[in-house]
Amino acid sequence: MNTYRVAQVTAADGPFEITEREVPQPGPGHVRVAVEACGICHSDSFFVGAALPGIEFPVVPGHEIAGRIEELGEGTQDRGWQVGNRVAVGWFGGSCGHCTPCRQGDFIVCQNLKVPGWSYDGGFAEQVIAPVDALARIPDALAASDAGPMACAGVTTYNGLRRSSARPGDLVAVLGIGGLGHLGVQYAVAMGFETVAIARGADKADVAKQLGAHHYVDSKASPGVGEALRSLGGAKVVLATAGNSEAITATADGLSHRGELVVIGADPQPLGISPVQLLMSGQVVRGHPSGTAQDVEDTMAFSALEGIRPMVEMLPLDRADEAYQKMASGSARFRMVLTTA
Repeated sequence: MNTYRVAQVTAADGPFEITEREVPQPGPGHVRVAVEACGICHSDSFFVGAALPGIEFPVVPGHEIAGRIEELGEGTQDRGWQVGNRVAVGWFGGSCGHCTPCRQGDFIVCQNLKVPGWSYDGGFAEQVIAPVDALARIPDALAASDAGPMACAGVTTYNGLRRSSARPGDLVAVLGIGGLGHLGVQYAVAMGFETVAIARGADKADVAKQLGAHHYVDSKASPGVGEALRSLGGAKVVLATAGNSEAITATADGLSHRGELVVIGADPQPLGISPVQLLMSGQVVRGHPSGTAQDVEDTMAFSALEGIRPMVEMLPLDRADEAYQKMASGSARFRMVLTTA
C-alpha cells in the first residue's frame, strides 16, 4: 500500500501529529498534487480552532500550497493539465459554478467556496487532491517556498491594491508588517505608490525601509496614525493587513477625501468608524477577499517580474506544530513554510 504523511489535529486547538494515510486517487475534474511547500496562514487557526461552521476532525489545514501534479483525474487533461506541471492552490480551492456570484463570474465570493483545510484536506501534507479550477501555474522563476505564500498572502495584498482606487503617485499606507503586510509594502512600491508602512514600534522602521517603503509610521508614537497620515497629505488607500480592529479604526482619520480603507486583516471585533466620518469626506470602507486561481497566477507573474519574494522561515513537515506555534505567537519573520523535501 502506498502511503503519504499528513500533519493533523484531532481536536480543537490540539497539537499537530504526523500520521500516514493511503494515497488517494483523484476523481473527475481533480488532480493529485505532490506538495513541496505550504505556507502557514493566520486563517489556518479558524480551522484548527473550529472557529468556523462545518469543521470536522481530524483537520489537515494549509491553503498556501505549492507542488507538482502527480496524477490526473478524468477530464483534466482536456483542460490543459499534465503530470509534472508546477501548481499552487490557495484560499480559493474551487467554486461551485452554479450560485449567483459564480454565474456572475465572481468566483472568489462563491456561496459554496471550497477552501483547503476546510472543504477538503489541505497542504500540511505530502499529497493533496484539488479541483482543477483551483490550480494556478507557477512560473519557473519562483521556488515552491515562494509560490506557496503567494497563493493567499500574496494574492490578497496584490489584489487588494490593484483593485483599489489608488493610482501611481498616490499616497498608500499598509497597516502591519507581517505575513501579509511585508508583501503589501513591496507590491505598493512596485505599483508606483508613495508607500507608507505602519507598524508598532520604532524597531520596525529598518524593516520598512528594507521593503522599500518611502515613509514609516510608528502606531505607538504620538501624535497618532491618523495625524501622521494627514501630515503626508492623507492616504488615498489604506490596506489594513493587521487583524486588529482598533488599529484599523485608527487609520480611518488619515484617509484623504474620497479615500478608501481596504480591510483584509480578520478580527471579529467591530470597527469603531462612524457614518459621519465616511459621509463628510466621501470615504469608503470595504472588505477584500483573496483571489481566484487566475488572480494567483497574476500575482506570481507580477512578483517574478518585479523581483518580489516573501520572507520565509522553512521547517520540515514533521515540525508542523513548532512552525504553527511560531506563527500563532507572532514571532515568525514573516511567513512560516512547511517543506516536504
